[in-house]
Amino acid sequence: MPRRASRHDHDAGGSAELLAAKSALREEVWSALTESRAARFPGAAGRIPNFVGAEAAAERLRERPEWRRARTVKANPDAAQLPVRQRALEDGKTVYMAVPRLAEADPFFLLDPDHLAGTPRKAASISGAKRSARRVAVRDLDPVDLVVLGSVAVGEDGTRLGKGGGFADLEYALAGAAGLIGEDTVVVSTVHESQVRPAGAIPTTAHDVPVDLIVTPDRVVDCRPHRRPRAPGEIHWSELTEEKIAAIPLLAALRSAR
Repeated sequence: MPRRASRHDHDAGGSAELLAAKSALREEVWSALTESRAARFPGAAGRIPNFVGAEAAAERLRERPEWRRARTVKANPDAAQLPVRQRALEDGKTVYMAVPRLAEADPFFLLDPDHLAGTPRKAASISGAKRSARRVAVRDLDPVDLVVLGSVAVGEDGTRLGKGGGFADLEYALAGAAGLIGEDTVVVSTVHESQVRPAGAIPTTAHDVPVDLIVTPDRVVDCRPHRRPRAPGEIHWSELTEEKIAAIPLLAALRSAR
């Protein structure tokens, strides 16, 4: 039986009942990945799981017209999406990758495919990005064509469950507030098939960003006919605790400017 993961939602605001339901679903997915041996080192619990077949999912995404059209990609820094970041750089796309936990005043790495210190695979890792990328503020980013999110679970109606920190949703909101993404920006998540849930199975709040495409090693689920509308740029301050705001310099600065 896998160990019970520490909860990343300790500084999350909102309904205690909803937070508990999300936490229970995370534990269910992490256990399923572990028991089926679909999780790679260092294990699924407490993480955006790195899954067996992540490379195949990245290749399947690479075949999509939404990928071919994209020149700029904003991607999460987790290991599960490293193959996506690698292929973006190989295909000549600019990659913006968040600094883990948005813990810097300039919270994004800018990876230019023409100026990498090493191979695209090395540059696409967090340690490699520190050598190949420069850190930039949100105002220094170009408009984003494709957003790639890591997930613990995704629903066929586009609902998404992260590991509980809320950083992916905040990154999306901050980029939207800066005019870098809009309602038509395509949002994708690559996951293992066992992370996919039926419509209505994932509890959500107003700040949770829905996805357009779910890409597994075996198929693509187009959620756009069923997903709820997104509101890029809307920061739900009432759902943020003082602890969370204090931990993210950009959020603290934005609140001071209100």
